[in-house]
Amino acid sequence: MDRQTQYLWSFDKTRNPVTAPLLTPRPPKNIMHPTSQNRNALMGDKKKLLLTGASRGIGHATVKHFNAAGWEVFTASRQNWVDDCPWAEGLLNHIHLDLEDIDSVSASMTAIKDKLGGRLDALVNNAGVSPKTEEGGRMGVLESDYSTWIKVFNVNLFSTALLARGLFDELKAAKGSIINVTSIAGSKVHPFAGVAYATSKAALSALTREMAFDFGPHGVRVNAIAPGEIDT
Repeated sequence: MDRQTQYLWSFDKTRNPVTAPLLTPRPPKNIMHPTSQNRNALMGDKKKLLLTGASRGIGHATVKHFNAAGWEVFTASRQNWVDDCPWAEGLLNHIHLDLEDIDSVSASMTAIKDKLGGRLDALVNNAGVSPKTEEGGRMGVLESDYSTWIKVFNVNLFSTALLARGLFDELKAAKGSIINVTSIAGSKVHPFAGVAYATSKAALSALTREMAFDFGPHGVRVNAIAPGEIDT
């Protein structure tokens, strides 16, 4: 074991909630790479995933992947369940949740907890909105009024914190993981992402670090991914 490897290994053993994930970018346990053992698990033994923004794009592809890998998948989005999803329990495990309405997020927590049954192995905060002008262009500071800022930050940032806070006990029970989906727009000016979207994603990166600090000592890991443009 060389000096650098030994340093990273020793740092990982400390389980530092902030720096360890940065120094040792190992995949979360069964989060990004579900194992074949999950495929054959009984329903009561299945790991549980809750993902927001599941109706299309990254979210829809992710829940299909984890369902195929044997996880019990719970979805939350402002859209109703769509019939082309390939698992029978999907409708029962779908939660109609408008993250723009922060009061409804808090009000839905009891129903979400009842569905999860006391444990949550993975929470993926994927939902996001990026408003455009009437012509389909980016909305900069001059085009963005207060209501636009509030809408975007409710969906992209505030709801993430509230969901993680509300489901802390379930995540702790499973020694689970939280994945926050940020964006490359959070670190540079993007040609069409818009100012409210970009700053909300930059703030989500900061929130991820804060959550790692708070949740890490309880055995819950928090990480972020920053994808580029998606054709949806």
